[in-house]
Amino acid sequence: MMKNEKIPYKTYLNENEMPKAWYNLRADMKQKPAPLLNPGTLQPMKAEELAGVFCEELIAQELDNDTPFFEIPEEILSFYKMYRPSPLVRAYCLEKKLGTPAKIYYKFEGNNTSGSHKLNSAIAQAYYAKKQGLKGVTTETGAGQWGTALSMACSYFGLDCKVYMVKCSYEQKPFRREVMRTYGASVTPSPSMETEVGRKILAEHPNTTGSLGCAISEAVEKAVSSDGYRYVLGSVLNQVLLHQSIIGLETKAAFDKLEVKPDIIIGCAGGGSNLGGLIAPFMGEKLRGEADYRIIAVEPASCPSFTRGVYAYDFCDTGMVCPLAKMYTLGSDFIPSANHAGGLRYHGMSSTLSELYHQGLMEAVSVKQTEVFKAAEYFARVEGILPAPESSHAICAAIDEAVRCRESGEEKNIVFGLTGTGYFDMIAYQKFHDGEMNDYIPTEEELAVYRAKLPKVE
Repeated sequence: MMKNEKIPYKTYLNENEMPKAWYNLRADMKQKPAPLLNPGTLQPMKAEELAGVFCEELIAQELDNDTPFFEIPEEILSFYKMYRPSPLVRAYCLEKKLGTPAKIYYKFEGNNTSGSHKLNSAIAQAYYAKKQGLKGVTTETGAGQWGTALSMACSYFGLDCKVYMVKCSYEQKPFRREVMRTYGASVTPSPSMETEVGRKILAEHPNTTGSLGCAISEAVEKAVSSDGYRYVLGSVLNQVLLHQSIIGLETKAAFDKLEVKPDIIIGCAGGGSNLGGLIAPFMGEKLRGEADYRIIAVEPASCPSFTRGVYAYDFCDTGMVCPLAKMYTLGSDFIPSANHAGGLRYHGMSSTLSELYHQGLMEAVSVKQTEVFKAAEYFARVEGILPAPESSHAICAAIDEAVRCRESGEEKNIVFGLTGTGYFDMIAYQKFHDGEMNDYIPTEEELAVYRAKLPKVE
């Protein structure tokens, strides 16, 4: 840990501009994110209360609001060198096709076998689990990127990995499932009959397609009931945003080298991992009054926690076995439609990002599924990369902003996070091409039912 807030972030870049430390955005926030609460006492969670669920050093990172930089252990840095720094790419062909004066850049996180940014935190969490002497870890996964990344990381460190995969994604993405199994993970569709909470959810909703909230409940129950195991999470938590800050630090280093300042920063938003990682150093400058940026979170209209959720304390999981977090939430038992943006199906949003959004420091928009796939197909044809459905939410918003620049004549610098590739998402692309994809959006009446069930926290 490094507590000297006056040392510039460049101090923590090595010779090839890869960060040597993660940046903790919360250190620069005057109004800190609200603490996790014990659902029984409604008091802030203490480290010892979290110790039965999470790894010890990850708990320290989770609860630390003041340390600006955490040194990256050498074992993790060595792993990062296999695929980092990831490229910051100028989308010349897209600019030309759109006829926009805007300059468009994307930070590409799909250049590793897991196919997404998730590996940045997976290898860190597996490292700390191994260091603690654990047998293995449990987790949930939506679209499968996190499960894939964690199975790779656990294989690297010789840990067992048990994955609960949202049922609709388990069925839609069999090849993603097989990659996890190739790396030695066990993969169970959630909700399942393996856990008490899974059996309860199935009894109440026998035809459910599952949700991340359901899968989290099962993974936590499995961890606490298995000796030598802990639970790890791929998004939402402060520790995950910390590890993912490597994305934003590299992006800023590349822009500084180019002597370019981005005007608009765009990221897709599910739980907040890639968005928080991408914007971290830029938001830090904004908080310190050193620079200003327009930051846009893009979420699916079918699961609109930022744009239609409420800022309140809620359970992090459907089974209500996890701590309470203050966040923009749709309600912990909200189960979104079985859309194809599997990684953006969480009912809530990172507490850190929720606080920043609540303060008006960033914007949020929601987009329909068919519009997302139109943008994905357009990008694939023009730029030659098949994007993941999650990433395509950011692409959709970036194209919209570039078109506005064309209409206004403004020469803005736009950067978005291309979080991963879509080669395991071909069923979704098939549904789109065959005209079988719908744009289900929850009604206000539906959302009101879930809001009414939020825990009462004064």
